Amino acid sequence: MLNLVRNLPPGSRVLDLGAGPGSFRTGRSDLCIVRLDLEIPKAPGSGSYVAADAARMPFASRSFDLVIGNHSLEHFPELEETVREIGRVIRPGGVLYIAVPDAGTLSDRIYRWMGRGGGHVNAFRSPGEVTGLVERLAGLPARSSRVLYSSLAFLNAHNLPGRPQRKSVLFAFGNERYLAVLMWVLRRLDRRFHTRLSHYGWAFYFGNTDLPAKLEPWINVCVRCGSGHAVIFLRKIGAIPPIPGAFQSYRCPSCGAYNLLIDDPEEPWTPRGLS
Repeated sequence: MLNLVRNLPPGSRVLDLGAGPGSFRTGRSDLCIVRLDLEIPKAPGSGSYVAADAARMPFASRSFDLVIGNHSLEHFPELEETVREIGRVIRPGGVLYIAVPDAGTLSDRIYRWMGRGGGHVNAFRSPGEVTGLVERLAGLPARSSRVLYSSLAFLNAHNLPGRPQRKSVLFAFGNERYLAVLMWVLRRLDRRFHTRLSHYGWAFYFGNTDLPAKLEPWINVCVRCGSGHAVIFLRKIGAIPPIPGAFQSYRCPSCGAYNLLIDDPEEPWTPRGLS
């Protein structure tokens, strides 16, 4: 998603759909960024904010070069009308990015249980369900996809104001180190038994993009901010301490949180200092 924003030409228009305070941050001041939600947040970020229903957007047709639906489609009661509106407001040659949870995953079930549904009114259970919906109603061809991994960041005490729910006792009341260890264990179980305990959902790219059909997943997702990073990138920027051992950690380059490292599928894990 951030790469799409980063590579836009100056003057491009971006629609951040169901954004809340904003689903991404950028230092670019040469873009027109519009963030739409039912209510304008009390602490808005960068860009212009519009309070409106996504099923009836107050924008002219063909207004935006990039539309971002980052973890928002699962919240829209009028899903088909919203997808049609996306197809209407995006320009010919534009790009659509969508990320949604897989309703069959452990992560999404925990989210719904903790939040009494969590505002999710649409349950997506396969990639084809999402791509078929967008291609049929918005008229945008599916170009690429990526499996998304969870970090259970919605349980992290750093992200939850006020007193924690009693249910959160099962997750050490959102203790960050506990969540880091839990996610490491779930990912190791996935690697060993080919399960999907640490999966979250999918990201999709539609329209004018030349990305490969299948993008490699980023397994290392921060337990605080939810940012995913490739191991090769984390090594390149020095986020992984050069300490040999079976348990390597890294500091998230986006927020500085402590995480335990899992090697990417394409990269055999050789602890630094032993290579």
